[in-house]
Amino acid sequence: MNIALAGLGTVGCGVIRLLQQNAAAITARLGQPLVIKAVSARDKTKTRLCDLTGITWVEDAMTLAHRPDIDVVVELIGGAEGTARQLAEASLKAGKHFVTANKALLAAHGVALARLAEEHHVFMGLEAAVAGGIPVIKTLREGMAGNSVTVVRGILNGTCNYILSRMRDAKLEFHVALQEAQQKGYAETDPAADIDGHDTANKLALLAALAFGSEPDLKTVYVEGIRGVTPLDLTFAEDLGCRIKLLGNARLTAEGLEQRVGPSLVMETSPLAQMDGVLNAVLLRGDFVGDLMLAGQGAGAEPTASAVVADLMDRARGLSVKTFGVPVAHLKKFPAVEAHEARYYLRLQVMDKPGVVADISAILRDDAISIESLLQRGKSATQSVPVVMTTHAAEWGAMRRAVEKIQQLPTIVEKPCLMRIED
Repeated sequence: MNIALAGLGTVGCGVIRLLQQNAAAITARLGQPLVIKAVSARDKTKTRLCDLTGITWVEDAMTLAHRPDIDVVVELIGGAEGTARQLAEASLKAGKHFVTANKALLAAHGVALARLAEEHHVFMGLEAAVAGGIPVIKTLREGMAGNSVTVVRGILNGTCNYILSRMRDAKLEFHVALQEAQQKGYAETDPAADIDGHDTANKLALLAALAFGSEPDLKTVYVEGIRGVTPLDLTFAEDLGCRIKLLGNARLTAEGLEQRVGPSLVMETSPLAQMDGVLNAVLLRGDFVGDLMLAGQGAGAEPTASAVVADLMDRARGLSVKTFGVPVAHLKKFPAVEAHEARYYLRLQVMDKPGVVADISAILRDDAISIESLLQRGKSATQSVPVVMTTHAAEWGAMRRAVEKIQQLPTIVEKPCLMRIED
């Protein structure tokens, strides 16, 4: 099976190294070799950690879609628009099978691309687009195909998980942990997509589509990042028997589909709480299989390359499963619903004077929110102190309204921090 590869960054070179290093085993398993025939990238002169000997270099990536000697086009360029989108459309229209690790492209245009794949009777592989080397796409699309899935929850961004882990373990401020992640290559020079939650939102939209047979729709995903999390929050979370993780949550109810991304307190007894560093983990709930957890390396050259090659091997075996598990015509548009009832963590920096907690409690009471516990630190040099409240189960809308009122109190000296507690 002859392959063209567009994009020779860390993942692209990882794919080439894997296919070269494990060529004999792959050929034995498939009964045929997987051969990289042509590659394309922006800079031919750049030093790369892979051997391109015997592989044709193509200046214009778009020509890969029309080469008669190519069976599968692999897109590892990135981005929802530009060359990545154009190459995807051209490859599918030309009757080429298509494999990508591009979650932004699929979250924005996955339905249209899946429709092209169906119209031209070709396979589109996307295992590498979510959670690196963890086979969560295959699990949802094939392993759990007979189940009705109701919940998808996970740590889907290794950069954020690394930052939060370092903040907790080394008592680092957010900006210091971010800088360390950048130095180690875990975070981009512009880390906004990761730390503001958008990378997780792209992945969650794809998982929800596969789990629930819905059209991926980023506009219906509530997104919040980790910029507002402080070392103090991580310490309070430990006092409460929790750890803080950036979670993607998707849940199908009778009213519609809930999709949200945000930092959450996770009980230390949860398997998600044990995932530190750059690890990813996904929890899935099916009506017959029950709860499943998949965990492992969620990013990096080798794990992501492994997922790309898994898709290539599926195609070589003749797999023709639909992109989102069902025909595009059967994908549904569920109403977007707000988060279901949950317990909440609320941290406030307040002036250290009598009556402050009573004023806050009155606002929560008026919005029918019951306080479960209250933690307060001692005096500080600035005459303000942190106060943490946890609530009993409350509606998200009520919590949001109450926090907006609390923020207007003259005794509140900085923006409140509000996070869900995931039981």
